[in-house]
Amino acid sequence: MRKLSLVVLAAMLLATGNVLANDVKGENPTKNLSIQISEMLSENNFSEMHNDLTAQVRFTLNSDGEIVVLSVNTKFDKMESFVKSKLNYQKVNLAEVEEGKVYTIPVRVKA
Repeated sequence: MRKLSLVVLAAMLLATGNVLANDVKGENPTKNLSIQISEMLSENNFSEMHNDLTAQVRFTLNSDGEIVVLSVNTKFDKMESFVKSKLNYQKVNLAEVEEGKVYTIPVRVKA
């Protein structure tokens, strides 16, 4: 009886160890996409007078994994043209591209 309980305990420990060893988190594609966009917009030439510009950017991804900017909602016109020129048709690295899915992200550009 004692040997049986030790065998069951050992089997439970092995099963628990295997379950905890699996990486169930994976990669968050939206966070990865946000990081890539941040890197694309990091180099800018806005003056100190415009040091904290914000915008809401709506975009989608095409079948080649390129960003297609749909709209940029901001009060500063130069910000809109800057975001469109930096992001439009730039290729992003994603494992699975959902063509046609519309993303909306807030963008803040600091001079």
